[in-house]
Amino acid sequence: MRVRQIPFNRKCWVGFSSILVSTSLVNGLLSTPLMGGSAQAQLNRYCQLSQSIINQKERLRQAAFQGDEPARREYEELVKRHSARLHNCRSRTWPNQQAIWVRLYPCDLQSGLLEALMDRIVNLGYNQVYVEVFYSGQVLLPKADNPTVWPSVVQAQGYDGRDLLAEAIAKGQQRGLQVYAWLFTLNFGYSYGRRSDRQQTLARNGYGQDTLTYSLSGASSNSEEAFVDPYNPQALQDFQQMVQAIVQRRPDGVLFDYIRYPRGNGSASVASQVGDLWIYGNAAQQALFRRALNNKGLELIRRFLMRGYLIEADVEEVEQLYPTEGEPLWQGRTLSPISIDPIPVAQRRLLLQNELWRLSVAHAVQGVIDFLDRAAQPVQQRGITTGAVFFPGGNESVGQNGYDSRLQHWNRFPTWMTWHPMVYAVCGHTQCIVEEVRRVLNQIGASAEQQVKPVIAGVWGRSIRNRPALESQMRSIQQTAPQINAISHFSLSWQEPDFDRVRKFCQLQ
Repeated sequence: MRVRQIPFNRKCWVGFSSILVSTSLVNGLLSTPLMGGSAQAQLNRYCQLSQSIINQKERLRQAAFQGDEPARREYEELVKRHSARLHNCRSRTWPNQQAIWVRLYPCDLQSGLLEALMDRIVNLGYNQVYVEVFYSGQVLLPKADNPTVWPSVVQAQGYDGRDLLAEAIAKGQQRGLQVYAWLFTLNFGYSYGRRSDRQQTLARNGYGQDTLTYSLSGASSNSEEAFVDPYNPQALQDFQQMVQAIVQRRPDGVLFDYIRYPRGNGSASVASQVGDLWIYGNAAQQALFRRALNNKGLELIRRFLMRGYLIEADVEEVEQLYPTEGEPLWQGRTLSPISIDPIPVAQRRLLLQNELWRLSVAHAVQGVIDFLDRAAQPVQQRGITTGAVFFPGGNESVGQNGYDSRLQHWNRFPTWMTWHPMVYAVCGHTQCIVEEVRRVLNQIGASAEQQVKPVIAGVWGRSIRNRPALESQMRSIQQTAPQINAISHFSLSWQEPDFDRVRKFCQLQ
């Protein structure tokens, strides 16, 4: 496929160049060099380049993209040297893998801007970059080659054939970066939720809401969320088709995010009764009914789901409807002596109701786990590294019968995936962050196979939003869990807000 040449947008470029040359990347950190030979003297103890070298490379890059052929050759040679130095530094510096999360914008297709972006990532000492490829109901595929049901991120006229994802992967790999594709999973976005031919795929609760109407009502913090029913085959087919298109670009890895249900605000952040669960879509209901192992079990599941609880008449009527069957049975029900000995109807009703609640929660959780496993198959089949992103608190129980409404039981995610816990706890110091890391490590126990790669939020050199500086967080994690040797930082937009803002609002012409 031939790539169309981009016209030079001088107005946009002026904004970029002023930021690229004048902004110091990290406050004070670049003044501390690494000890060692002269080849490494340009790097500090975090594998970051000195500001003078950054400025030199940026001047060469600008000259190269303005047609200066000697500058282009010198720039390309400098990029190669920096790639080799970064590789050498990271191989002997903890953590060996250090990644940054990045969102691309249409204006990154402007001549030379992907190079500028990837240069910045190398300058900061990262050797991996996680590029957001599916988010907010849009996908980072070219408009002319987008087989999915989602619109392309780049909609500007004349850019239909430009493949921003493929170009980002190529530019990153040229600089020694491993480029991962990072995508939302069960959150398909507002544009998908509004499609008339996809209404049946949305997850539904027991109060007549789908996840889009739920988010638009203000019950959750993001009005653009639309989570699908993980049991819906159409939703899985749509998602797998997108994943297939993404892996054709040959990223170094694929990370699945939003592997969960919505989190409600306030009291809605806890699921404490069956109506709170997102299992009322037709596909989820039918899958739940199939978990019944006899007619008594099926009828009780139906009544519990419909009303939200059982009454004594339910127990008695089921006995009369199916007198030849024994105990009501469904998957996972283990009969105990108390369940087979004659007991009062009131006590029996309560026992069955509690067991049906546990069944319903387990059913909701299993849907998420199965969807992830199936969605990731196209990635696994190609031998591409696969990871799952989650909140350590997403699988917590609340009180006696409640659960975090996200029902993100990451402890049951496939162990062949790398785990990326988002340790975003805020307490003004690193202790709460370390505790979240410990919680994940304690869950996997002594497993040597499971790779845990924490995600931390913040900026270099200073605290922000009551979060310690990145280097402080990493130092605490290293002291607590030296076996961890990979960390990622959320996000480049936090570290480079001006650079991100200009890229976001620049208009392609």
